[in-house]
Amino acid sequence: MTAYRADAHKILIRPMGAGDIDQVTAIEVEVTADPWNSKQFQQSLEDHHCLVICRQDADPMVPIGYMVLATVVDQAEILNIAIDPKYQGHSLGSQLLNHGLQSLPTIIEEVLLDVRVSNFPAISLYFNYGFIEVGRRRDYYRTEFGREDAILMTLQRAAVDLV
Repeated sequence: MTAYRADAHKILIRPMGAGDIDQVTAIEVEVTADPWNSKQFQQSLEDHHCLVICRQDADPMVPIGYMVLATVVDQAEILNIAIDPKYQGHSLGSQLLNHGLQSLPTIIEEVLLDVRVSNFPAISLYFNYGFIEVGRRRDYYRTEFGREDAILMTLQRAAVDLV
């Protein structure tokens, strides 16, 4: 996979490498109360499709966000996606999601994900891409105050023209 440059937005999306794991793990710790550790990201590099998004006008090797996708036959699942809080609110998550979806093999017909019920920006983003809610997992996520439900979402790629 080659890198994708969006000059108008000064970003670079490229495959995640082993040298990105420390920065990706640091972002993960900032964005969730129950973060993945570096070993989980290392395992994902071996088993899944992993991308990072970087700023071209800064160091293009330093990730400011990441996405991990798993594929099995004709399905994909977004296992993890996040943008550094300092860069949230600038459509970077949308660009990363779009690139990740576009980079999936054509055999993939359905994309699955789960999202915290409290993550309104992510839920809105997924709805904008055509994901629909198909269920809930009660008390799925750990939080600093206890547990939180997950919304299960799916996207049928044949029904949507990804942009």
